[in-house]
Amino acid sequence: MRLKNLSLLLLLAVTLSTLAFAADAESRPSRVDAHLHYVNFMQETNGTRELLEAMDKAGVEKAWIFGLPVIKKWDASAPKRPRYYLGDESPLYYFSGTDDILARDLLSLPAEQRERFAPFISGFNPTDMNAADQVEMLIKRYPGFWQGIGEVLTRHDALTALTAGETPRADHPALMKVYKVAARHKMPVLLHSNLSSLREGEPIFQPELENALKANPDTHFVLAHAGTSESIEALQKPMANLPDILNDLLSRYPNLSVDLSWSVREHYLFEDKDEVDAQWLALIEKFSDRFLIGSDKVGKFTGLDENLDGYAGLLGRRSKEAADRVGRKNALALLPPRGAGSVAVSDDPALAQAEPGE
Repeated sequence: MRLKNLSLLLLLAVTLSTLAFAADAESRPSRVDAHLHYVNFMQETNGTRELLEAMDKAGVEKAWIFGLPVIKKWDASAPKRPRYYLGDESPLYYFSGTDDILARDLLSLPAEQRERFAPFISGFNPTDMNAADQVEMLIKRYPGFWQGIGEVLTRHDALTALTAGETPRADHPALMKVYKVAARHKMPVLLHSNLSSLREGEPIFQPELENALKANPDTHFVLAHAGTSESIEALQKPMANLPDILNDLLSRYPNLSVDLSWSVREHYLFEDKDEVDAQWLALIEKFSDRFLIGSDKVGKFTGLDENLDGYAGLLGRRSKEAADRVGRKNALALLPPRGAGSVAVSDDPALAQAEPGE
């Protein structure tokens, strides 16, 4: 009898837990994750099943999803296989296979699940003058599939230092050609371009970003992590004037939006766990149609709900309409009506005006 009662209590506990989770999921607003890496720096992933379960739990209706354009080398001298790009001193190198890994796995899904993803092209070297042609070839290989370009890694402190070859920058001639391809296909570009370096507190790299914005008014850019990175904040105080810099950039460049993925949330948005920084609150209120949120998950997807729930203190202080824009609508509005290559260039005069790589 005691065993039977214990079993009934356990069943009741599981039932109540399930109902509580269902109620929580029902009360949570739908959102879009605008910064999600399908693979890690070894090009490994926990796969679509874990990802979809994590999205369901987090109330994520759609995700901007991409691979990682670099892979960590395992040096013969290393005593252990690295698990992260900062695991040891061995270099990173560009890896074009990341896009095929993503395409293979997403295309294997049923159509209704595949619709929950906006796949982005990332696997190209941003300093290679062939990059734009390689992007076009990938669009032809998977017509109608790709909806954006990025995360493009340019100024990224330690990651840049470990990546073999020429230093990438936002206004590199190779990337200028890629931006033209993005404009022709109406694809947003998620660009990682730190405004400052590991040792400078001033936006020394801002002119490179502005050069790209000025020269490509028909390309919509999303500045990843608001132009910051975790490594910078680990070595120096957050840039006190960053809200002013972003206000100026957003005022002058209508083709710019800002990604608030996790490093911004952790180091800038909140004065503590409960209070949102007043400057950031005013900035996001002023440009509520220009900010997006993202998890920046990398190959593993458990905890996606907790990550995105970290924005609740910000979104809860906005009107329902403004919160829906930042948490969902802005990311959806930037996506093209169709995947790139679904309409032949010859059938669309606007696309036929320029050749690939020009």
